[in-house]
Amino acid sequence: MSALPNTVSSAKRLRRVALIGNPNTGKSTLFNCLTGMRQKVGNYSGVTVQKKTGATLIGSERVEILDLPGTYSLAATSPDERVVVDALRGEVENLDRPDVALCILDATNLQRNLFLAYQIGQLGVPMVLALNYWDSAKKRRIDVDVEELKARLGVPVVPISASRAEGIDALKTAVGEALDTGPKLVTPEWPETIQEAVSAARSALPAASDARLDDAAVMRGVFESDGEIFTRSGASTSEAEAALEASRKALFKGGLNPANAEAVLLYQHIKEVVEPCVSSGERTGPAGSESIDSILTHKWWGLVAFLGLMYLVFQSVYSWAGPFMDWIDAGKGLVQDAVSGGLERWPMVQSLASDGIVEGVGAVVIFLPQILILFFFISLLEDTGYMARAAFLMDKLFSWCGLSGKSFVPLLSSYACAIPGVMATRTIQDPKARLVTILVAPFMSCSARLPVYVLMIGAFIEPRYGAGVAGATLFGMHFVGLIVAMPFAYLMNKYILKTPPQPFLLELPSYQIPKVRDVFLKMYNQGKEFVVNAGTVIFAITIVIWALLYFPRSESVALEAEQNYVVELMAENGWSESIAAQRLSEDEELGMELEHRISSAYIEQSVMGRIGKTVQPAFDAAGFDWKITVGVLASFPAREVIISTLGIIYSLGGDVDEEAGDLREAMAGQTWQSGPRAGQPIFTIPVVIAIMVFFALCQQCGATLAIIAQETSWRWAGVSFGFMTLLAWLASIAINQVGSWF
Repeated sequence: MSALPNTVSSAKRLRRVALIGNPNTGKSTLFNCLTGMRQKVGNYSGVTVQKKTGATLIGSERVEILDLPGTYSLAATSPDERVVVDALRGEVENLDRPDVALCILDATNLQRNLFLAYQIGQLGVPMVLALNYWDSAKKRRIDVDVEELKARLGVPVVPISASRAEGIDALKTAVGEALDTGPKLVTPEWPETIQEAVSAARSALPAASDARLDDAAVMRGVFESDGEIFTRSGASTSEAEAALEASRKALFKGGLNPANAEAVLLYQHIKEVVEPCVSSGERTGPAGSESIDSILTHKWWGLVAFLGLMYLVFQSVYSWAGPFMDWIDAGKGLVQDAVSGGLERWPMVQSLASDGIVEGVGAVVIFLPQILILFFFISLLEDTGYMARAAFLMDKLFSWCGLSGKSFVPLLSSYACAIPGVMATRTIQDPKARLVTILVAPFMSCSARLPVYVLMIGAFIEPRYGAGVAGATLFGMHFVGLIVAMPFAYLMNKYILKTPPQPFLLELPSYQIPKVRDVFLKMYNQGKEFVVNAGTVIFAITIVIWALLYFPRSESVALEAEQNYVVELMAENGWSESIAAQRLSEDEELGMELEHRISSAYIEQSVMGRIGKTVQPAFDAAGFDWKITVGVLASFPAREVIISTLGIIYSLGGDVDEEAGDLREAMAGQTWQSGPRAGQPIFTIPVVIAIMVFFALCQQCGATLAIIAQETSWRWAGVSFGFMTLLAWLASIAINQVGSWF
């Protein structure tokens, strides 16, 4: 079998080691051990699969470590697995073939893990094997003769315990030697039937395509029934199908089933290689993981434990993040005051700097505490091994609507922010199931919606019905999106995408003690990715919204607002016009009230205000006046922005929050100024619930939309925005209309 040449010259680049292994074998922990903080995260060119690279010193040489996505085999059924195959073959754009594949194996389950190693070996890539969980193997009385295994496989085999950083120096030494010597795994001698199937496939391919394929590539196409391997080499779809059909006939003729020929033959070979090298002592009782799993994966007790743990996680996210978010908000206010003070001579520049730039940066940074804390818990649960159990429990809950337990982590992440949730869907194999999960993720009630719930419940529900009903309402609002999302997923899978039922194969890893450094590295990387990817979009949208709220800024608007206030003061206090003007200039409180009224007038006459008044008739049936409509439109960058927008519109300033008593009183006093409802309160209970449900069902924010477009396409992002907006609009109208009957 011929090896593929590098596609890019390696003369001026770092030598590259590809880290690869099955899920739950400690690959991420080993990557962190090798690279520490010297990591870069991005996407592979042309696809949405995450690319992680880092650097490490091996001897005196700086070597690049490429962390490939975890996979059980090279059968490319997902974007992640396709990237693994392409990267190992040197077929990824701007990424040449790795010099060495560092394959990490679970020492407690060698036979299954070696299946992937043998597939990599067939590609002709030099290899080093790392036997991880060496300490666990010893505890379970599993003895591996490393020297004998090394002799049988023909490549270096190094026992390690990545979580304890044991054996890392020996592993680096082995990798360094492999970079110079290029050891390759001794591949099995395939029976004649396999050779005939490969030859049959070659004979059906055109000469130009056949010349670009080595035996390893043709064999992968035969084993996987993957015609894309042939079409990418230049064959037509019909020629690729003809090659696959010819290989199938050859396999059937030789008594092999094309669906499992590779697995049957390869596992038989692996068993012959491994059994003489491994001996296991008798266990006197159930393993620790099995004892714990009898509770945590129980259909009832497991669910109770899961719900309790999730309650603890989200309670911690809200309570722990609160002080940090308050400090960030206070710091933003100080920066805005400082910026405003130095730019008073240029009002537009002052507003741009304070309400646009500083507000935009603050809108990004203020979410970091919640995202970091959430990923602290997710990393903790993943590294302990519990997250796999949670996915197992959730699979039954999700399967009826066409999703699998793999959708659990993305949807869980979306409760803090849909951005990391959408990115977490990259591990879902089926592209249709992944798309549905992405479209469902924004229905989860993100943290930005919480201030809206708190404001509305605190102002109208709690005073009338008490704290018990208020708390139950707040709890229930977090499930509105989920209740709608599941039927939506069912309809998408069954009638639109027609997704077949998803098999859910998941390995339950042994429980481990998390490594603190790994947990904090994941927090750091996720926080950085949020700031870089989502932060720029949020910032840009904030600037656009600022411009729509600021322009046009006519002096006549300010003069009219001042004259109206003077008239109001004259009527209320019996003052003459001159006395009212004098008191207005001398009284600081009255002056502040005037500034707030002018700001409110400016918003009413702004482009956004005019859009709000134009759009308001569409929301009239939901009970929204033009002020609420403007708040809804202005909150697109981040949903909690409606709080400050309403504060400005109600002449209270933009520094109010959801706990502000003045804002709650102002809202409670709002009445319709004209029409058949003139004099009636705007914020009735049906309207309040309609507003909360609208925010629960509409798209989370502009940044979420941008991430959906990045992971799918702008077409699907538009579908998501349009459908969720329509659904939120219809639901708010229905709630207000039905509620008004009572």
